Amino acid sequence: MEAMAYLKDLRISPRKVKIVLDLIRGKDAALAVAILKNTPKAASLPVLKLLQSAIANAENNNHLDATKLYVSQCFVTPGRTAKRIMPRAQGRAFRILKRSSHVTLAVAEKE
Repeated sequence: MEAMAYLKDLRISPRKVKIVLDLIRGKDAALAVAILKNTPKAASLPVLKLLQSAIANAENNNHLDATKLYVSQCFVTPGRTAKRIMPRAQGRAFRILKRSSHVTLAVAEKE
């Protein structure tokens, strides 16, 4: 049995979030929390909150043991892209793409 947690419209690009998710994929939940607390990336705090939410969902909704949980799957997909304009020389305008992410994280109990 898996417990899922979702984070929609995180204003960090998916490429940056993927680096953090690769660190915790397949690890024990307690070890993943420790890794995220000591990772100096901007995406580590939102992913840490998402992991804690998935652990809480597993305990309260699915009645799983928190000490036996591991990160069974985690992935990021692109969200909406906000398009902005940056003024440049000689009246030109360059486009700035402000990307967002949808993060999905699942924890399961070891057998």
